[in-house]
Amino acid sequence: MELRVLSLYPEQMNIYADRGNILFLQRRCDWRGIAFRWDGAGPGQSIDPSSHDLFYIGGGQDRDQRVVAADMVETKRAALAAAVEDGAVLLAVCGGYQLLGESYQLGEETLPGLGLADLRTVREDGPRLIGNVAIETELGGEKRVLAGFENHGGRTYLGTDARPLGRVVKGHGNNGADGLEGVWRDNMVGTYLHGPLLPKNAWLADHLIGLALERCYGERPTLEPLPDELERAAHASARAAAGV
Repeated sequence: MELRVLSLYPEQMNIYADRGNILFLQRRCDWRGIAFRWDGAGPGQSIDPSSHDLFYIGGGQDRDQRVVAADMVETKRAALAAAVEDGAVLLAVCGGYQLLGESYQLGEETLPGLGLADLRTVREDGPRLIGNVAIETELGGEKRVLAGFENHGGRTYLGTDARPLGRVVKGHGNNGADGLEGVWRDNMVGTYLHGPLLPKNAWLADHLIGLALERCYGERPTLEPLPDELERAAHASARAAAGV
């Protein structure tokens, strides 16, 4: 088996060690004898929705999002939408998550979004939402905890057709007011949690790997269990940092 991964704008959208998510996916595959193929697609590059089964968009500062937003809509939106509809996994973190929606309002400037999720993000007056965070999610069919770190000035509001990734136990979440965090639709996940996300939540990495391989091969494989003492310790540390 081979996991085919594509990072969107890996040079521009890589903040808070988000590249560690890709490295963690690779190691989880290597340890199980699953081949790992990684590619990147930057400004001006089109993508083939059938060539990869897991797509990743990391975080970026406002200036980075300005660089990629219009290009992403123009050169990649249609292919990403087709891939998601065909069962591909899409993981978007922080700045990438904000671009999943209709728009990101930055004062008088509006950055276009991919329109893949019913949400909008607005830069409002008030402090940045910063700190360790933990949420409860039912992603994967059972209630579990995701832990990580958030640092965002934008407030994200879900529309009526959007399902949150989870409910905030500790931290701020999407906007610091409604108790919701992230978005989840089929195999698409958007979240503010980084630091990076997957090494702190190994179960989520395995869940995404399984979904991506199922899309490629028609059935979800049973992933060999790994000796995850360090991964469990990382998760416990992230939860403790959030006070959970």
